Amino acid sequence: MVTNPKSQEDQENLNQRLRSLKIDRGPGDSPGPGHRSPKLLMLAICALIALLAIGYVFFFSAAKTISAAEVKVENSGSSQAGTVLTVSGYVVAHHKIAVGAKVMGRVKWIGVEKGDKVQQGQVLVRLEDNEFRAQVNQARANLAAAQARLDQLRAGSRPQEKLKDRAGILQAQATLTNAEAEYERTEKLYRAGVASKAELDRTIAQRDTARALVESAKQASAMTDIGPRAEEIRAAAAQVQQVRAALDYAQTQLSDTEIKAPVSGTVLQRIVERGEMVTPSAFGESGARTSVVALADLSDLQIELDISQADFARLKMDQRAEIIPEAFPNLKYSGFIAEIAPEANRAKATVQVKIKVENPDDQLRPEMNARVNFLADAAPAGGKSASRVLVPKEAVVRKDGKEVVFVIKGNKVELRSIRVGEESGGFFQVLEGLSGGVSIATTGADKLNDGDRVKIGN
Repeated sequence: MVTNPKSQEDQENLNQRLRSLKIDRGPGDSPGPGHRSPKLLMLAICALIALLAIGYVFFFSAAKTISAAEVKVENSGSSQAGTVLTVSGYVVAHHKIAVGAKVMGRVKWIGVEKGDKVQQGQVLVRLEDNEFRAQVNQARANLAAAQARLDQLRAGSRPQEKLKDRAGILQAQATLTNAEAEYERTEKLYRAGVASKAELDRTIAQRDTARALVESAKQASAMTDIGPRAEEIRAAAAQVQQVRAALDYAQTQLSDTEIKAPVSGTVLQRIVERGEMVTPSAFGESGARTSVVALADLSDLQIELDISQADFARLKMDQRAEIIPEAFPNLKYSGFIAEIAPEANRAKATVQVKIKVENPDDQLRPEMNARVNFLADAAPAGGKSASRVLVPKEAVVRKDGKEVVFVIKGNKVELRSIRVGEESGGFFQVLEGLSGGVSIATTGADKLNDGDRVKIGN
């Protein structure tokens, strides 16, 4: 209990003054009945004025009643040196994917809802595919025709074709033999003067024509024996490859009408409905969607923070952190700094930092608010256990833009500026400006000024 020496001294002075106002009466000074001395009246008035003055001073300079508490020093019992910085941010998915379509089409079927967990390769959406199936069938027919032509050229001439060409040679030779015999007879008759010059010329032409037919038949037979030219076979083979590529493209287009999950994850948003058009490009048909679902792996979460440039020097890559979601203040997650932006934000004077969450669960969801306590490095082996200075939340007062507390010294208080860290269980951790072993004002601290006289109430 804090005593007030000055108050007791004022009371003693008042009592002494009251005792000095007593009037000593002699034997002959006793007034008669109904007689009042003017001197006695003046003394009474002066005494009243003195009492009022003393009461005024005593009342307006009285000590302020407060509650007090000892500054608490807590040993953590671990190798952690405590929190060096506390910042609030948002939970984000490390990789968020907008799953889109590769072909334009109308949604025929959609098989997922928001929040569904999907596996890599699972079909999410099917588009109408009649046109794509027709293109595949046409490409298959073209490939069959081209392949048949190539097979024909590679197989060469049939035996029957070779026999036919040989028979043609024999026929041409027989015609030549007949033409030569006719020429010889006509020549003899022409020399004998029986046949005319015109008949001789006719037989000569028939003979030459028959010789040419024999040569043509021989060349045709030789070509039949050799088979198609190599250039024709190569051209046919190239045609087959071209048509096969067209078939592969058509089949790819058909398979793309089934939109599948590129990774395993959770559906964050279902963007399209049955009957809507989708397109692979933002410049496609008016009103068409470019994405069908938003997907993310919720087992890979981060906390995105904007760190003030004034506090950035306290952090480094891989620094440990404690994550507390605002929705679940009793839950704590561990993490570390996994990414620091290579450049600062000039407009906000901040640097973006991302914290990797090591133990995410279903409670932690993207876009939640979360508080991150950055932890100091571990103490050396064999060192002392880390300690934290804690003060009640109601003892911390904000004056002139700073956090302050009022340290009790005797019957007065002294203003002390501090820097606070995390708040837990109604206590602030003091990072700078205060140590243990002192008492501070709690209840009523917001009404104090530096140097005020105080007394401890119940």
